Amino acid sequence: MTRVAIIGTGYIADYHARGLQKLSDVEIVCVVSLLEDQAKEFAARYGIKEIYKDYKEVVNRTDIDAVVIGIPNKFHAPYAIEFMQSGKDVFVEKPMAMNSEEVKQVEDAAAENGRIVMVGHMWRFDEEVNFLKKVIDSGKLGKMIKTKGYGIHENWGPEGWFTKKELAGGGALADMGVHAIDTARYIMGDPQPVEVYAKIGTYFGDYDVDDSGVIMITWDNGATSIIESGWWQPHMDGPEASTGLFGTEGYASLFPTKLKLKIEGTPGEFIPPAPEKTEHCDQMIYDGQMAHFIECIRDRKQPSPGIEEGKVIMKIVDAAYKSSETGEVVKIA
Repeated sequence: MTRVAIIGTGYIADYHARGLQKLSDVEIVCVVSLLEDQAKEFAARYGIKEIYKDYKEVVNRTDIDAVVIGIPNKFHAPYAIEFMQSGKDVFVEKPMAMNSEEVKQVEDAAAENGRIVMVGHMWRFDEEVNFLKKVIDSGKLGKMIKTKGYGIHENWGPEGWFTKKELAGGGALADMGVHAIDTARYIMGDPQPVEVYAKIGTYFGDYDVDDSGVIMITWDNGATSIIESGWWQPHMDGPEASTGLFGTEGYASLFPTKLKLKIEGTPGEFIPPAPEKTEHCDQMIYDGQMAHFIECIRDRKQPSPGIEEGKVIMKIVDAAYKSSETGEVVKIA
């Protein structure tokens, strides 16, 4: 039996809980939240027996194997480190920390304590994403030249801690842009970023974080990715993680998912069958994510996406904010 504690009862926690409850020999032992009424409702919804307001009441329990952390970004790294020091494996929502310095602290704590860390870049578990990854891996589209991806909310944006730099670290880029960046990177086989140039600003709300951004990433495979992030945009060219991939031999689109390439010299378009979803960010993605986390705990193997994947995304985000401030290209070592 793998015993798990859920830290935080926000929107995303429901997806995690539903995913965990579909797995055999997994028990959600308790839930931790500062919002007592919300925690009670959450616990009742999933049959969770124990509720705590202070996470420190859970940290040193020896009957808990792992925690799922879905709270404001400011607390991702310190909570993850403290739980690992007490012998627990950790799933932490994206972004895995506030900056690259905190990522290094998480990485060190995982190594020192022999713990597993998984990061919530959930699009890696989407069926259409993995279909396109296989196509790219096969070489059918030739060498990748560029990608265009989107992490945008149209006529909507979050409230609360998401819009406070002290708690979130960044705005739409840290919230939505990371989905588009990680999806493009994953489909291309996880190339390393070489340099980043960005224009980021705040135009739609009264807060101290960004709600608009255009980021250009150069990868070590020679491709360039253009990423658009935003909240409250009057228009979006595609839903969250929507990506276009341009190769020397063809084109692939994610959401809507299709291929455009030549077959025996004749240009054609192919639309693969797609799974039925009740929503764009469907529960089945999170089911796969939680299944992978539990499998890695039991097999004592590092997850993907894990520290390495989270670290690369954080480097890109840091570089993008720096580039926007300086107006210059930022090289990534």
